[in-house]
Amino acid sequence: MKSLVIVESPTKIKTIKKFLPKGYVVDSSMGHIRDLPSSAKEIPAKYKKESWSNLGINVDERYDPIYVVPKGKKKIVKKLKEQLKDSDELILATDEDREGEAISWHLTELLNPKVPVKRMAFREITKEAIEEALENFRDINMNLVHAQETRRILDRLAGYTISPLLWKKIAPGLSAGRVQSVAVEFLVARERERMKFKSGTYYDLKAILSKEGEKEKFEGVLSHVDDKRLASGKDFDENTGKLKKPDSVVLLDEEKAGNLRDLLNKADWSVTNVDVNVQKRNPSAPFITSTLQQEANRKFGFSARDTMSVAQKLYENGYITYMRTDSTNLSGQAISAARNEVEKQYGEEYLFKRVRTYGKAKGAQEAHEAIRPAGSSFTHPEKAGLSGRQFKLYDLIWKRTIATQMAEARLEFTNVTISAEHDGTKADFKSSGKKILFPGFFRAYVEGSDDPEAAIENQEIYLPEMKEGDATELHELESISHETKPPARYTEATLVKELEKSGVGRPSTYATIIGTIQERGYAKSEGKALVPTYTAFAVTELLEEHFPHVVDSKFTSQLEDKLDKIAKGNYDPVKYLDDYYKGENGLKNQVEQQEDKIDPQKAKKLNLPIEGLNGMRVHVGRFGPYVKVNSNGEDITTSLPEGLDPGELSADKIKELLVAEKEGPKSLGNHPETGEPVYVLTGRYGPYVQKGDVTEDNKKPKRVSLLKGMKPADVDFETAVKLLELPRTLGEHPETGKVVKAGIGRYGPFVLHDGNFKSLKKTDNVLEVGLDRAVELIKEKKGKGRRSSSEIADLGKHPETDKPIKVLDGRYGPYIKYGRKNISLPKGTEPEKFRMADAVQLIEEKGKK
Repeated sequence: MKSLVIVESPTKIKTIKKFLPKGYVVDSSMGHIRDLPSSAKEIPAKYKKESWSNLGINVDERYDPIYVVPKGKKKIVKKLKEQLKDSDELILATDEDREGEAISWHLTELLNPKVPVKRMAFREITKEAIEEALENFRDINMNLVHAQETRRILDRLAGYTISPLLWKKIAPGLSAGRVQSVAVEFLVARERERMKFKSGTYYDLKAILSKEGEKEKFEGVLSHVDDKRLASGKDFDENTGKLKKPDSVVLLDEEKAGNLRDLLNKADWSVTNVDVNVQKRNPSAPFITSTLQQEANRKFGFSARDTMSVAQKLYENGYITYMRTDSTNLSGQAISAARNEVEKQYGEEYLFKRVRTYGKAKGAQEAHEAIRPAGSSFTHPEKAGLSGRQFKLYDLIWKRTIATQMAEARLEFTNVTISAEHDGTKADFKSSGKKILFPGFFRAYVEGSDDPEAAIENQEIYLPEMKEGDATELHELESISHETKPPARYTEATLVKELEKSGVGRPSTYATIIGTIQERGYAKSEGKALVPTYTAFAVTELLEEHFPHVVDSKFTSQLEDKLDKIAKGNYDPVKYLDDYYKGENGLKNQVEQQEDKIDPQKAKKLNLPIEGLNGMRVHVGRFGPYVKVNSNGEDITTSLPEGLDPGELSADKIKELLVAEKEGPKSLGNHPETGEPVYVLTGRYGPYVQKGDVTEDNKKPKRVSLLKGMKPADVDFETAVKLLELPRTLGEHPETGKVVKAGIGRYGPFVLHDGNFKSLKKTDNVLEVGLDRAVELIKEKKGKGRRSSSEIADLGKHPETDKPIKVLDGRYGPYIKYGRKNISLPKGTEPEKFRMADAVQLIEEKGKK
């Protein structure tokens, strides 16, 4: 008997094959085998004249979708049909979630099997799990299929109805989405808070003390003056920068803090209160999709998409359980394996006295298990044979899972008040100590924090044993200035946390959402922070005014709840879609009613919370953001330089740009060789120096960007001339006799010799680097040899030829290795997102050429 097993990923094939009996043939659908049309040319001819054809959904007839097989999938379908002809049964082994269930259903619809069809479900690819799945086949869960299909239709209706409106009113290529637009609104709302924020300044005193007669020193921070609490950051109004209740606290400015310091230097210091308490800490729940994304971002800087990509590989290769889950439940098998590991690694004293369970998270979908190491015994990270990002993520998952069954940590906290009195003034200083009485689960795992300044949980803080009445000695007393800080921008971790808290989207969609808002130009990454762009402000303002429900997190959360009901068979999908799209306040009616009310010029004008604009207005335009003002009846406009984000704009900065635009550039002086004027200018791509004016005969005068960290105001004539000399000749290489140069390129400062580039180190200055140093750097590169290619992804084997395909990053950029052939990826392609279907199409196109 021959059984055809279909999975959705090529990587999964080789892993699952190891655990299947003889007679089982495994192949892959390469993800979704069909979908809604992605363009007009994919719409079948019989539907093209229908009014709803552009949506790909028959909104007049129960929202029936048009499903098409994408060009890159047609050969895969043909191959699967051929294999099915020789098979006695079809086993669908796609992922056990809504997407996986939908893929299985699409396969049955498309392949139209004449043999028995079985649904095989497992949450880890281990021998035990596969054997159990072979004994417990089930039918396709149509409720899950309906939930996935309804979500897909809903997202298409939202995107295809609102996006064209944005193209007309703001700019081509923009998009809106049911979850995407809410995520962007979160970023914009936070940025507005930051822009409105007014900082407040306050001082406190820090004392370096010791117990009388002892050498060990500790810190004390001023908390009260004459029994009145000292003002701190929480006491300031973020919109005014002033105290909320000035009479209830003591505010020290620089002078008062200095006077108090001088007074207390003469005071007597002693302990007036000691409070000791013991607290227990319990480990966090095992990972679900969202918490794994958050923690990997905090600890490793992984994007949500990176985390899911790495986790997918770990799952498909049998290292972890399925990584799309919102349940914190651990199976009995997992708990037993974790407890065994605790005893083996740390000893019985570190084992929690009873089984610690976390159960199902609120709103969790299907009866999933948390993300954990696969199997009935957990492979230790050091013995798993993993490296790089896969090792880091597996190690994180292993530690978090083990920690759930470890004993509580016991901590002793000591809070001491030390008072200083002199000349009728009393000041109280607080000192805190922390001692780990028993580390418990800290031995394995400590959760990261979204606050980079937060103390590490398991870090001890020394404090000597003290009792009330003990004398203390002052060694040093200094006044410290503090400035209140605006609310922090969202990071990927905190945005995921906010989306989850608000019930917007589902954990399995967060990586796609965050990736999409960056790809569409609504946000960019600065370090870990997500910074909203001018486009994000324009689109959010339009949606807030005309389609408020689209950016309403509560409304979107209610939609998610109804999708969950559909997944359980408790809600009618057609009613759900009809209410959303055609209801009295449905999307279709809203767009028809609002379209004529939206003035494109007004939509492009941003309402940024910046004080003192006085008629100056920021707009988004076809070529980027710009500022416009009417001066004496004349409109003056100037582009905002790339890199100047909305949150960094001020009225003074805008005035400076407008003045420069109106008056034209001022010369620093005339170039010593050509006599041409030398300018420091700011363009769309940042500040630069320029030699000469733009004229008919000189349309492209020489320009050189400022070095990283340089500010236009700091560039004098001498520096500008040096920059304009780049690339400059340093001399001839002592071995080859060929010229060595230094310059600035796309990737920063470099030295060049015989066609080979070598980046300068951070300590090198391209304006001052000499020949000897350049030769040293070139020699260093030569010693390293030719750069080897690094693997980005292993896509598996070609569905027809069975040749392996890998995505690599080489000396000349990303490419795929297909058997022995190397094929460069098309310009602009993101290699991390390149999938098997894309590779098959690229290979086919290359073959035709």
